[in-house]
Amino acid sequence: MPPSPAVWCRGLTKRFGRFTAVAGLTFEVEQGEVFGFLGPNGAGKSTTIRMLCGLLLPSEGAGEVAGLDVVRQAEAIKSRIGYMSQRFSLYGTLTVQENLEFYGGVYGLEGSALVRRIGAVMERLDLGHVRPHLARTLSAGIRQRLALGCAILHEPRILFLDEPTSGVDPLTRRRFFELIGDLRAQGVTVFVTTHVMDEAELCTRVALIRRRLIALGTPSELKRRVGGSFFRVRADHPGPAFEALQQRPDVADVSLVGGALHVRLRDSSADPKRWATELPEAGITDVEPAEPTIESVFLALMDPADEDEAW
Repeated sequence: MPPSPAVWCRGLTKRFGRFTAVAGLTFEVEQGEVFGFLGPNGAGKSTTIRMLCGLLLPSEGAGEVAGLDVVRQAEAIKSRIGYMSQRFSLYGTLTVQENLEFYGGVYGLEGSALVRRIGAVMERLDLGHVRPHLARTLSAGIRQRLALGCAILHEPRILFLDEPTSGVDPLTRRRFFELIGDLRAQGVTVFVTTHVMDEAELCTRVALIRRRLIALGTPSELKRRVGGSFFRVRADHPGPAFEALQQRPDVADVSLVGGALHVRLRDSSADPKRWATELPEAGITDVEPAEPTIESVFLALMDPADEDEAW
């Protein structure tokens, strides 16, 4: 008999007055997954994660986290999970050591067990050198590591991370996802929300959300769902090139990936090699075939009718 999902929900919905923030979400998260929840700002990611963490009661629907009902057992869920909120939620006037001691106490750790767990977290997240520092004086990257340390102090088997790399540099983001990979290797289920497209590539499965579920699958599966031809375009002036390509009838969508433009054609008979001469103001220097990206998937599957509300 296969193990039960770490998280599941059916028709999960949240309304605030007449505004529907989350509409009928249905999905499962298997044990040991790094499950990515991808969507733009305002898409309902944080609202969903707060319902699953027992911090917000749903308006409709059902679900379980760690075998506990999100409606009837919301309070009990909090002790079985680790949760790192989108905003820095630690105490700025406490030191790194004091924050870890406080959160350890909240999770019921004390005595030698608390000392052992704080030592292990300090070592794993390289926090020893800032042990006596006030949390408010830390850099963004170290604050994020401290917040993660507080979330995993009690060794939860399910970890919820709400946009954990918001406001940090690309190198810190990469290191953070390496830590997530280490946790997964130890059997921890990680549910991570993000609006950063390349972070989704590092997840085992990805759910695309904009109030409702748009698509669900591995990054490779999602890319195969998108039709059309893709090209990577390099230009001396990426801004004007982006605007010029968006106006072309043969182009479905354009996104910036690294230092290049990623273009999906609407018309497969179009000849992208002609863009350099047809768009002299764009300064296009190179056009080559490319593979779809997660951002391409999101742009292709997004419903234009909902765009203003979501963004």
